[in-house]
Amino acid sequence: MVSTPTYNSNDFIIGFTTDKWNQLNNDKNNPMFCRYQSTWVPGSSFKPVTAGIGLSTQKFSSSEDFGKSGLSWQNNESWGTYKISTLTEYVGVANLRNALVYSDNIYFGKAALKIGSNTFAEQLLKIGFDKENPFVQNMSKSQFANNNQFASEVQLADTGYGQGKLLVNPLHMASIYSAFVNDGSMIKPYIEYTSTTKPEYWIENAFTKEAANTIKNNLIEVVEDANGTGHEAKVQGMTIAGKTGTAEIKASQDDENGTELGWFNAFRVSNMKDEQLLIINMIEDVKDRGGSHYLLPKVKRMFE
Repeated sequence: MVSTPTYNSNDFIIGFTTDKWNQLNNDKNNPMFCRYQSTWVPGSSFKPVTAGIGLSTQKFSSSEDFGKSGLSWQNNESWGTYKISTLTEYVGVANLRNALVYSDNIYFGKAALKIGSNTFAEQLLKIGFDKENPFVQNMSKSQFANNNQFASEVQLADTGYGQGKLLVNPLHMASIYSAFVNDGSMIKPYIEYTSTTKPEYWIENAFTKEAANTIKNNLIEVVEDANGTGHEAKVQGMTIAGKTGTAEIKASQDDENGTELGWFNAFRVSNMKDEQLLIINMIEDVKDRGGSHYLLPKVKRMFE
């Protein structure tokens, strides 16, 4: 677990001058803030979670065609002027595979509506939202809505593609993604390995085995397909599955001064234990730096 920019922890032993202490506390890059302990808007990196819930509860199938809606869409006139927008139109049906490969916001907004507010909330609570992470270090709780209830249809739809009031802790995100290679069960994280340490699950059957395997195969396509949003992270001779995410942080849909968080969550698919690796990577302020694509070469080097 890494949080950067950071500080030299030895300074706390040696001692600070007043000027150095003030400089550290007033640094606009917040080196004292432990980023992996906090929660963040996940953006499109959350779409596999929505998919896992939808498939596990049989609210839709992976082959179901949701229908094309262009680059913007709203469910009905009650949404007023608000519309969900997406960046890329693509050839082929609007099914789960294509929606993940092309990162189709509209598909996952529709997916959340198909799941329904009660079922979506129940399933998010089931997979660890609003719960303490069973980890040696305190982590902020992931959350999806005030009082765990969606206030509107728009909020429900926005949550489906990783926006709305959704906030996710990175270690929690890692545990969720681990379910995609563990037949739907989420690994319990630990930091110290000993000769008696045995892998445990935090949440068993978070998703069905069939749902987890479907998503794993589709996330492989996100990297393998030349049109996939994660294709830049492809490493020859290695099977990598992953999902990008560019989360918007702004006051309203019309806000042009907001910032963006870039995510790339990826894992190597292998039957060899010493080859298995999962990386959750988030970088702040990637607006005008390529969004989530700013992360891809960095994560690629980690796998290489």
